[in-house]
Amino acid sequence: MAARRRRRRLKKRTRRQLQGWGAVVAVAAVVWVAGHWSLVWPFLVAVLAAAVVGGSGWALWRAHRLAVGQDRAWRAQEEARARELSMAEVDALSWQDFETYVAGLCRRDGCTKVVVSGKTGDLSADVVGYLADGRKLVIQCKKYAPERSVSSQDMQKFVGTARPEHGADVALFVTTCRSFTKAALGLAVRQDIVALHRDLLGSWVKGAHLETLIPLNGSGGGTRRPSV
Repeated sequence: MAARRRRRRLKKRTRRQLQGWGAVVAVAAVVWVAGHWSLVWPFLVAVLAAAVVGGSGWALWRAHRLAVGQDRAWRAQEEARARELSMAEVDALSWQDFETYVAGLCRRDGCTKVVVSGKTGDLSADVVGYLADGRKLVIQCKKYAPERSVSSQDMQKFVGTARPEHGADVALFVTTCRSFTKAALGLAVRQDIVALHRDLLGSWVKGAHLETLIPLNGSGGGTRRPSV
């Protein structure tokens, strides 16, 4: 206990000594600056100016970053709103008209010999055509409500016919719903199927070229988490 008190007193004494020396140094610095003010003031002005410029630059940079972030968020919201406005027109189509509409998008993007089946029993080939580079394109169109998901069974049927029955070089599954189930999406990725959910279809409708959508190769999962 006595040793602890001695250590405490020693710490207090050391602290007082340091405070005293600090005060002496501060006073000496003030006296020196006062005696050499003509030499010191240009340096102090330069430091102050640098601080002001640096602070202003940092504030401008931060304001710029904030403005850019807000602009990007606004553009993303506007693009999503525009897609939904266009998709509202697509939602009003019948399933037959939807297939014809998808065929029109293909022709717009340079596809040739585009044919629409327009009937049941087409073995999942609703639209068939050829890309500008000659690859055969086979499309399955599913006109579903936005809240639905493409099931694994739907994807299995398309996988089973797109290449074995129709010789597709590029197999495209297009739907008006927002997502594919986890199993359907996994199957699309493994079998090299381009899975086009509602958001990607909306981009296509708004002018995105088909060639920019094909490399996604089933990565489309919609704006909601895929269901199991």
